[in-house]
Amino acid sequence: MTLDATDKKLLVLLQTDSKKTTKELSLKLNLSVTAVYERIKKLEREGIIKNYVALVDKTKIERGFVVFCHLKLIQHTKQFLTKFESEVIQLNEVLECHHVSGDYDYILKVLVKDMEAYREFLVTKLTTLQHIGSTQSMFMINEVKNSTVIF
Repeated sequence: MTLDATDKKLLVLLQTDSKKTTKELSLKLNLSVTAVYERIKKLEREGIIKNYVALVDKTKIERGFVVFCHLKLIQHTKQFLTKFESEVIQLNEVLECHHVSGDYDYILKVLVKDMEAYREFLVTKLTTLQHIGSTQSMFMINEVKNSTVIF
């Protein structure tokens, strides 16, 4: 599906506030309510809009300590990669896991309460996963940009 300028503007509006009504969106896009509704349904059908979510303030739920953990596996066989990935997705503290190129195999974004909670996570959960060779942790000092809006 090719997105036109109106689709892109609609996506930005929805990504900024998905609770806006079709009437509110129609006023911003200079389209009828029906036209906006049909565009949204088409974007959903095509899988461009995957889901609607609530964004939570991590500091208000005691998950404001952000760690980027780089991991190396001991081997790179399909079996080891698959096993690690199936285990790491079960860890609630891991918000994101990316298989990357370079010196490390994976980068995890981990959210916990504080340094003590991260140590507990590292010792009792992460390093108990099979096939991990080494880890390196970096701690967020300040979040300069964090956006969910594409376009």
